[in-house]
Formats: sequence, structure tokens, C-alpha cells
Amino acid sequence: MASLLYPPSSNEIRAKRRELAPDALAAFEAFSQRVFSDGALSHKTKEIIALAVAHVTQCPYCIKGHTRSALRAGATPQELMEAVWVAAEMRAGAAYAHSTISLATMQEDEAAAHPH
Repeated sequence: MASLLYPPSSNEIRAKRRELAPDALAAFEAFSQRVFSDGALSHKTKEIIALAVAHVTQCPYCIKGHTRSALRAGATPQELMEAVWVAAEMRAGAAYAHSTISLATMQEDEAAAHPH
């Protein structure tokens, strides 16, 4: 079911994107191809990483695209689900780690309210 917030991608949308900024799109496509090429990390590993990042950024287009790309690259459903759990832990961990900012602010305000 299509969401009004996230319309489905289409050939028409892809063509319009190319028409409006062909040079930028070509540069992005070349960059993307290079990034996802085998290197120190395999293409499969990079797709699994991309899927985890897509869950952190919460991009539905990226989640769908990188799920399919990772599967085509040989990733298993179990590997992809583990990557999603890594992403979930990283999001939760970041919220927990950033509590330092709130706690430090509370201490600063407490100190300002009750100077020695």
C-alpha cells in the first residue's frame, strides 16, 4: 500500500530527476558505483552496512533498495536482520550516550541556582 508521505518511485520520477540535474545525477551514480564496488570490504558487506544505516536514517526507499541489493549480493535474511538489530542498538545507544548533555545541563543549572 502506497503512503502519501512516501510516494512510490517510478520511471517517470527517475526520468524527471535525470532531466532536472543530469550532471549531478551522473556524478552521484558514479560515486555510488565506486563506493559499493569490492574493495577492502566486499560489495555484500557494504550492502549490509547500507541496510543498517538506512534503518538509522529511516529512509524507506533506502531500506527497500538496499534490502534487495544485499539479497542479490548474497546476504541472507538472517544477516540482514542482525544488521537491523545493530542499527537499533546504535540508535538506542546514541540516545543513551547523549543523556550526558542533559545530565551536564542539569548540573550546570543546579550549580547556577545554588552558587557556593
